[in-house]
Amino acid sequence: MGLDALDRRILAVLQTSGRISNSDLSDKVNLSPSACHRRVQRLDAEGYIRNYVALLDARKMGVGTTVFVEITLQGQADEVLDAFEKAVARIPDVLECHLMAGTADYLLKVVAENTEDFARIHRQFLARLPGVAQMQSSFALRTVFKTTALPV
Repeated sequence: MGLDALDRRILAVLQTSGRISNSDLSDKVNLSPSACHRRVQRLDAEGYIRNYVALLDARKMGVGTTVFVEITLQGQADEVLDAFEKAVARIPDVLECHLMAGTADYLLKVVAENTEDFARIHRQFLARLPGVAQMQSSFALRTVFKTTALPV
């Protein structure tokens, strides 16, 4: 079943205010509380809502340094890709891993306390990843814009 305008309004509000009460949500989207609750349940059951999370402040959590790491593998065989993906998924400091088209095979988003902590992460984890031929790291100087909200 597709999304209508009400579903999209509900999802837009939930993306920015995940802890909103059903009563407040129904007010914001101009729908009765019971109808709003049914729609949220359906959106959840159909997989439009994947999870509810708390977004933490990286600086307050002591990991205010963001590093983007481009990785090129030695080969493209399925077993090389699978081994790499399984190993990288076990590194707690890696927030995202994307298989890429272009010059690098993978792009990782890594958080660290500072440059020294990233050096530790690199030595302890990244340098030991299977199948890596080349790695290039770029440090984010400042986050200009960041959101988790998808366009609805």
